[in-house]
Amino acid sequence: MKRLSLRQLGCLVVASWGLAASASWADPVSTVQLLRVSGCGGLLPAFEPLRHNGQLDRAAALWATGGTPAAAAARSGYQTGLAVGLRLSGPDDLILQAMRRAHCRDLDDQALRDIGTFRSGAQTWVVMAAPGDAAASPVTTFAYATAPAPGPASTSATRVLQLVNEVRASGTRCGGRAFGAAPPLQLSGTLASVAAEHASDMARHDYFEHEDRNGRSPADRVRAAGYREKLVGENIAYGPESAEEVVAGWLHSTGHCENIMDPRFQEMGLALAPGQGSRRGLYWDQVLSEPAQP
Repeated sequence: MKRLSLRQLGCLVVASWGLAASASWADPVSTVQLLRVSGCGGLLPAFEPLRHNGQLDRAAALWATGGTPAAAAARSGYQTGLAVGLRLSGPDDLILQAMRRAHCRDLDDQALRDIGTFRSGAQTWVVMAAPGDAAASPVTTFAYATAPAPGPASTSATRVLQLVNEVRASGTRCGGRAFGAAPPLQLSGTLASVAAEHASDMARHDYFEHEDRNGRSPADRVRAAGYREKLVGENIAYGPESAEEVVAGWLHSTGHCENIMDPRFQEMGLALAPGQGSRRGLYWDQVLSEPAQP
């Protein structure tokens, strides 16, 4: 797949159907087991469920205080050659959707054998591992939040929404096309989760595309989250350091600007993630949607 060198890119994806909303599992262990025995809903080979391990419960609690899952497992007395850590934050239904959508391959590793968890408030730490000689086998750690938590991203989303609604209220010109006033957008937690997963995936794997590594379009990702949509648009950006800068950049690009001003859009989700590969700047993802009528 060709990787674009553009700083910003916009697209509009039209669809006329969606999926029913996903169920909610409050127990992250049950969610992991479900995804393993189903092979991520038939997408991957099915594997045996993991065994609950008290040492890994302690490892998860230790990881919550700092360090890495592998180091926490060693401190708990569990000798491991493979450790996978999940740091979960947010509503249970969004966590399930995000795990199913973007991280199923991490859970569906046939080498994993045991699991332990620790929960504090809205935060959950999960450690999955395979017994082995830690000195002889490499340790692989995945650590991520599967749903957006309050913080800089949510603050930026609020500010982006304010700036976008200000320009929608007054109208503007996008290239050679004039747009009149449009109704204000509302923030959507589900769309924010979709945006967070794509921004984080681009940041972790050093690419900049509307199509993700599994070949899914923005509309595909919105449907996979259980959101019933009629129309979907997405703006992405790499490099801006503030809400003001990213919105100004989008408004000076015809395609992005037209997405922002489209009066059909009613809801928005926004997320940002710091680059982890050769690109160290911020990745931004704005998902816009016109919900399907009930």
